[in-house]
Amino acid sequence: MKRSTTRNIAFAGIFLALAIVLPFLTLQLQQLGNKLLPMHLPILLCGFICGWPYGLAVGFLAPLLRSFMFGMPPLMPVAAAMAFELAAYGLVSGLLYKLFPRKNIFIYISLVISMIVGRIVWGLVSMALFGIQGNNFTLSIFMTQAWVNAIPGIVLQLILIPLIIIAFKRAGLIDLADKPVFEDTGK
Repeated sequence: MKRSTTRNIAFAGIFLALAIVLPFLTLQLQQLGNKLLPMHLPILLCGFICGWPYGLAVGFLAPLLRSFMFGMPPLMPVAAAMAFELAAYGLVSGLLYKLFPRKNIFIYISLVISMIVGRIVWGLVSMALFGIQGNNFTLSIFMTQAWVNAIPGIVLQLILIPLIIIAFKRAGLIDLADKPVFEDTGK
């Protein structure tokens, strides 16, 4: 138990650092970041690899810390809404990976559900925050920002995350001793 907790804390720290540093690859350009979604990758990975409590915490902290440290994303309403979105990614990916059988197909299923839930959470929080500021947040804005503009990042996530999770499983870096709740008996 001790080794697993220590390992999870270490990996969570690495994923938090990656979430803070990876957006520099988009040159701090918000429009490019909105397309490639560099902060999403380490948060989703954190949920899968460390579990939902770590994914939730790292997801919530990453955009807020990044906003305080570098001014990007802007705190209100962007980083605040992202904090809830990324927390949802970490929470849902970690929970579903624990619930489902450890077959590779369930990595994809967990990932897709996590991405959908996170985007819905982002939309709801954005609608509330924009409303508080007296700005409109329409369904058109939601669809454009959450889905249309994000297609390159979504594709990147769908390719990279399962490959990384499978590599971590093969390397023994994911604790497979924790049996999923819904065990696949192969029948």
